[in-house]
Amino acid sequence: MKFTPLPLAGAWLIEAEPIADERGFFTRLIDRETFSEHGLETFLDQSSMSRNFRRGTLRGMHWQVEPYAEIKLVRVTAGSIHDVIIDLRATSPTFLASYAVILTARQPAILYVPAGFAHGFQTLEDDTEVSYQMNLPFHAPAARGFAWNDPQFAIPWPIANPTLSTKDAAATLFHESMLAPL
Repeated sequence: MKFTPLPLAGAWLIEAEPIADERGFFTRLIDRETFSEHGLETFLDQSSMSRNFRRGTLRGMHWQVEPYAEIKLVRVTAGSIHDVIIDLRATSPTFLASYAVILTARQPAILYVPAGFAHGFQTLEDDTEVSYQMNLPFHAPAARGFAWNDPQFAIPWPIANPTLSTKDAAATLFHESMLAPL
């Protein structure tokens, strides 16, 4: 596995290094010892997935507040996404900074999203499937979100007029009061 630190403190791109032969390939995606060597958590309590039928589907921007802030490992198992993270940790040197990366099923990689980050993505292909693994279970009262098109962040989403859930379409602009713990 190749570990690349991203410009946002604590975020990483973990790229698989497949061993290939005539049958296909094998690769390791998560290894507790290797993650630990990079100071990364590997204890996972929940695994989820989303299946997105249409290109341009947008999910985000979402996170959970303390004490339920979760670490996420995000991987694409079919199709591709434009994935965006925003550091919402008030004490971080990259507070309110964003970063985007393209994740595809054809090039296996994992985005390591630290606790305290907002996360969202837009599908770049029809029938895109995204796998999430989290270190804590979902806790609805701690769930937060803000508008995908919040001008404060000016995220350059690649596809105009995205397909949104009712909840994401109604999301408000970000305000630091949203960061208050439970």
